[in-house]
Amino acid sequence: MSAIFTPPPSLRAATDGRRRTLISLTPLIDVVFILLVFFMLASSFLDWRAIDLDPPARAGAANALTGAMLVDVRTDDLRLSGESLPLNLIVERLKQVAGDHPDRAIVVRPADGVSLQRTIRVLDRLNGSGMQNISLTLPEQSR
Repeated sequence: MSAIFTPPPSLRAATDGRRRTLISLTPLIDVVFILLVFFMLASSFLDWRAIDLDPPARAGAANALTGAMLVDVRTDDLRLSGESLPLNLIVERLKQVAGDHPDRAIVVRPADGVSLQRTIRVLDRLNGSGMQNISLTLPEQSR
């Protein structure tokens, strides 16, 4: 007994002499590549914000920082001249001091173990609020 296989109707239509058209992925890959190149060229990767820091001269550093307002950046809080305050209040107090004494220096001193991002956030906030004479110093133990 030999059984003859007859394909179901859905397969019969495809095998009735018509060729199935193959879908080529080459045009799709070309379009994706062109879009990739377009967005790479249209994007700006050079949107850097810089904070200018001028290191004080070695000999005059101690005299130049006399009377400066000290901002200690610690892992758990911020301190302005030894008093623990939030960043918003530190900025407001420094604005008041800068209004009375515009030439007074502001020294930002990160503690050991403070992330660079946290220190930059404080520097950026002080710089963005109009402070002019901002310096960055090493922690006490690192000197």
